[in-house]
Amino acid sequence: MKIRFPLLASFLLIFAAGPALAEDALRDQAKGLFEPIPETPPQLPGEATTPEKLALGKMLYFDPRISESHELSCAACHDLGLGGGDSRSSSIARGWQLAGRKSQTVLNAVFNKSFFYDGRASDLKDQVMRSVTAFPGAMQKTRGGPTIFNPAEPNAAKAHAVEQLKGIPGYVEAFKKAFPGEADPIVYENVARAIAVFETTLITPDAPFDLWLKGDDAALSDNQKQGLKLFIEKGCSNCHKGVNIGGGSYARFGVAHAPAPEILPTDDWGRYAVTKNLNDKYVFRVQGLRNVELNAPYFHSSHTWDLKKAVEIMADAQLGVKLSDDEAAKVTDFLKSLTGRQPEVVLPIMPPSVATTPRPQP
Repeated sequence: MKIRFPLLASFLLIFAAGPALAEDALRDQAKGLFEPIPETPPQLPGEATTPEKLALGKMLYFDPRISESHELSCAACHDLGLGGGDSRSSSIARGWQLAGRKSQTVLNAVFNKSFFYDGRASDLKDQVMRSVTAFPGAMQKTRGGPTIFNPAEPNAAKAHAVEQLKGIPGYVEAFKKAFPGEADPIVYENVARAIAVFETTLITPDAPFDLWLKGDDAALSDNQKQGLKLFIEKGCSNCHKGVNIGGGSYARFGVAHAPAPEILPTDDWGRYAVTKNLNDKYVFRVQGLRNVELNAPYFHSSHTWDLKKAVEIMADAQLGVKLSDDEAAKVTDFLKSLTGRQPEVVLPIMPPSVATTPRPQP
């Protein structure tokens, strides 16, 4: 007995530690693929974040007067109460015209490597500039892409925004403080710079998955841990990885099987519209999955509103895998653990228009 007891005790200790060791192994594997959202917002490369620039960017983000008709602001399509998007199948442009695709979330966008479904913007400032110049809403259909904004319109949009802001004394002072030393600080690029600085603050740390990555075993349910394991083993993490669980690469939609045409419209060629490279037909930016449960509908076609159905479609189209109902449910449960603490933003009081401020255009 004196010999057996230590052996039996050691066996029981190892057996009891089995689940803990398995969880540690899963966490170590996950740490090699993903990163938690940091508590402190990052700064844009070469763009210092100052209180004055941040305050200006916040006002501009919510101010519809930078659109020609005074109907639309950044917040109109990127609603911070709706997960940073607008929960529409197609975004709204001037005169209630429909854009070709939905607005993508602005939350955690600072961690993306490119922007828009086709990656036509290379950084956050470029994304802001392209979005704001879409406000006039003159639209046309182009071969190989969705309905887009007429490229002849952006210059007029920029000129209107600058004219409008120069006609509001409070903004004149705000731009001087945000961009000191510039002889003429109210230029369109500075509008985009300020908004981009504000958007860097729209991050969602402390998601249950992040807490679990940092060592809190209780932050995820058993189902979510099994869903994470499936997410890795089935190959989802080959593309959806990094701090934003995606947003850093491109992939053809339909690697294994082409989805139904209502999910992958045959006349939307994705990144090809930007590069004109035939290899980029039906290639799209891999979407980040942070707060994904808040950002229905899914896919560039906005066809699917059910997250579990979207998981099943992606597994089949991209990986050639038919998930069981239980597997799809567990992966979906894991994806819900990516919803973080939403930014709490106090609405700014924008400077008032005066008698000489340009009026909205019909």
